[in-house]
Amino acid sequence: MNIWIDLTNSPHIHFFRKMISEMQTDHNVLLTCRPLGNTIELLDLYQLRYSVIGKHYGRSNVKKASGFPLRIIQLYRFLRSKSIDVAISHSSFYSPLVAKMIGARCFYMNDNEHATGNRISFVFADWILVPEFLDERKVQQQWGKSHKVIKYPGLKEGIYLWNYEGRMINRNTNVAKRHSKTIYIRPEPLTAQYYKGRKNFMDDLLLELQALDSIRITMLPRTQDQEKYYQQEKFKHIYIPKKSIPLTEIVESCDLFIGAGGTMTRETAVLGIPTISIYQDKLLDVDRYLIDNGCMLHRQQISAKFALNYLAQIENKAPNSILLQKGKSAYHFIKNLVLNHSDPSAYVSPVNSFPMG
Repeated sequence: MNIWIDLTNSPHIHFFRKMISEMQTDHNVLLTCRPLGNTIELLDLYQLRYSVIGKHYGRSNVKKASGFPLRIIQLYRFLRSKSIDVAISHSSFYSPLVAKMIGARCFYMNDNEHATGNRISFVFADWILVPEFLDERKVQQQWGKSHKVIKYPGLKEGIYLWNYEGRMINRNTNVAKRHSKTIYIRPEPLTAQYYKGRKNFMDDLLLELQALDSIRITMLPRTQDQEKYYQQEKFKHIYIPKKSIPLTEIVESCDLFIGAGGTMTRETAVLGIPTISIYQDKLLDVDRYLIDNGCMLHRQQISAKFALNYLAQIENKAPNSILLQKGKSAYHFIKNLVLNHSDPSAYVSPVNSFPMG
């Protein structure tokens, strides 16, 4: 069977990596991507074979709108002779339409109810996969027909993080031995169509933190513009990695994660790492679940004193075992859906097999 996966952002590499490896044993898995964030670096890091099709058109909605049909055409031309049987993607607005054009069945996954691109994706996808904590009415408001919607247990991050649970034992042992603290910071998703929040709003926090001898700051910029911004002389004590850091390295070295939204913030929260979300826009349903259940804290504005007090008060938690169990179940459920795409109705979602905690 020929399976196509379109990888349009760096978090999708972690999400699909294990699934790709397992499906490649018996099937041909074709990967396409576009250069955005650390996507290419991560694909190379994990030695995955891929084809770069098109590019990202930045923050401008006008450029995004004009670039969308161009990449649709580029993908169609690349894939039309590949005899694709089934496509799956997470948040690739291109995948459902292109799959329809080449006659392939399509699974479209998304956990962001604020993404405008969902509308066209929901229309052309054969099946829509969303996490159980996303309100299905919001899918329907974005033109998603209820008969297409399949809910999977937990959050998308759990679908790959269940592999990391054993590593947290070593992490917590190392944390107890450390005298200095390492804080990872992920800035705002500036190029995302859905983001309407502030830009470069963390300067005061960063300047306060870097003035403390006992704190090491690692900045994880999303774009080259952000990397250039945080390379200014005033941020000279902030470390910016030259290459993408594997998630395992972040897990084992992070004392506190401060994220302005996105997948990384949810990853650390699920894994029990002290996490503060400083997202400046409307929260997603999945973020609200993590906040309401004490997995992470949300404040739009914090000081260095607040961050360090929070770190001092919060105990090192174990990973959220229920979300990881749900993630493992969702992983096998989704993989089986893809491999048996001709009759997905035969697979009952395991959402109700777990407690809601």
